[in-house]
Amino acid sequence: MKQQTTTERGRITARVSLSIQEKLQEAADLTGATLNQFVVQTALERAEQLIERETSISLTRKDAAMLFTMLQQPSPPNSVLAKASERYKNEVESGILNTQPGSST
Repeated sequence: MKQQTTTERGRITARVSLSIQEKLQEAADLTGATLNQFVVQTALERAEQLIERETSISLTRKDAAMLFTMLQQPSPPNSVLAKASERYKNEVESGILNTQPGSST
């Protein structure tokens, strides 16, 4: 006997003007999809584009080359960074700063 798997489904409803509905229906008809299929597919494609745009960083070739150079040949620390590093080291060694996982300091 074949076991059926069920997929939970959500529902999205939208109230639109008749002119918008007619335009969406026309586009759906042109693609051979139902209105619901067209709206869902179009919304999904747009959502994927938006998520991709907002969660990725784009660099020009020049910017990427500069970034790789900086990563491969980092600048020496300036005086402020050197002082902060020394202060951190001293606080860890003296026990003021606890670096153990799970500590709440």
